[in-house]
Amino acid sequence: MKQHAAIGYKVLSTGNSHMLKAAAIIALSHHEKFDGSGYPNGLSGNDIPLFGRIVAIADVFDALTSERPYKKAWSIERATQMIHDCAGQHFDVNCVNAFFTDFDEVLRIKNKFVDDEYH
Repeated sequence: MKQHAAIGYKVLSTGNSHMLKAAAIIALSHHEKFDGSGYPNGLSGNDIPLFGRIVAIADVFDALTSERPYKKAWSIERATQMIHDCAGQHFDVNCVNAFFTDFDEVLRIKNKFVDDEYH
């Protein structure tokens, strides 16, 4: 499971476009944690690329609030509380603040791309 970040990076890093280069960085760094306890490289703080710090929050929010075959979706309230509680440890505080700056837009996007497979 933990190898998917490095594998994704390897696949995407062969691209020449700015979009694929950004996607490669995201793939490699979205499971790093602000306190250094993440993977695959144990990066911390601003050593984690900004793309990875941003996507880490979106990825966790989506994972928590989406139903999966193995779990029920968390409520928006429970997920947002967890993200707030993990600011400075799992997540960059500045990125958490930015995530909640226009939270109505976050929810609009989430609702637009609902995965109906498990509903």
